[in-house]
Amino acid sequence: MKEIGGYIEFETYHRPMLHEGALALNCGRNALAYLIEARSIRRIALPAFLCASVIDICRRYDVTIRTYDVGSDFLPEPLTLQPDEWLYLVNFYGQISDQKLQDLAKAYPRVILDQAQAYFATPVAGVDTIYTCRKFFGVPDGAFLYTDSKLDRALPRDESRARMDYLLGRFERTGSEFYAQYTANNTSFTTAPMMQMSRLTENLLRGIDYDEVRRRRRENFAALHAAFGDANALDVHMVDGAFMYPLMTPNAEAIRTACQKEKLYIPLLWPNVVKDVQSDWTAWHLAHDVLPLPCDQRYSAEDMQRVIDLLRRFGV
Repeated sequence: MKEIGGYIEFETYHRPMLHEGALALNCGRNALAYLIEARSIRRIALPAFLCASVIDICRRYDVTIRTYDVGSDFLPEPLTLQPDEWLYLVNFYGQISDQKLQDLAKAYPRVILDQAQAYFATPVAGVDTIYTCRKFFGVPDGAFLYTDSKLDRALPRDESRARMDYLLGRFERTGSEFYAQYTANNTSFTTAPMMQMSRLTENLLRGIDYDEVRRRRRENFAALHAAFGDANALDVHMVDGAFMYPLMTPNAEAIRTACQKEKLYIPLLWPNVVKDVQSDWTAWHLAHDVLPLPCDQRYSAEDMQRVIDLLRRFGV
């Protein structure tokens, strides 16, 4: 029976979500797990430039993995798929154009498209596509999956009230104070069962002004590109609703350390690649030598100027 009266709970929001029509799951790795189960995937080709969570899911489901390198344009090296093999394609930093993604989908018969770094990119028709929420918004869980393959069992709904501490903490204080809770939340999804997105995350996503987020990210990306485009070893193009600005530069590791002391936190997004992949592979350099510069909706033009000034001070 529905409760009536008592104290007022968290507000309910009613805006439409981006990716409203997709399956709403609790995390990106479980979106892949859903496809492995629904598609009966036994073999997969993964890029060497990839976070460990995808590899872990494939191993959990005993999927045979083949690794391929990517170029400085983030495109896969030419490869021929085995008859039962799937290509896992990642749109790194949103830098692969819609047309190129469509071409790749036509060239390879079985593709899974990972749009974790391209939340505002349009799904490719007929291609299983994964979007994750936590890389773009302050939510405790969440992923969207476009697929026409459905499991024949109902999934329980996740609950995220116990995961909110690091988000609420950073809202009222500083991120450094709650970083341990943030990493613990990420780690919790390593063993999280496949579930529907929590009601809490869905509600938060319905409160977002997506047009404003897209605009702010685009403008911040443009400001960084105007400052560093000529110095960038990557041929970067503009992205609508960008994830981060990928700046490939010498001494990236030293610059990242120097910036941290100035409270500019530039992540090493793929530490597993630096540790596990051969250093003569392009993937290793894309992980080690690229500074992913924050350009999201939290930041103003003045914030971007501070980033620019700091990096120039450190020799970029």
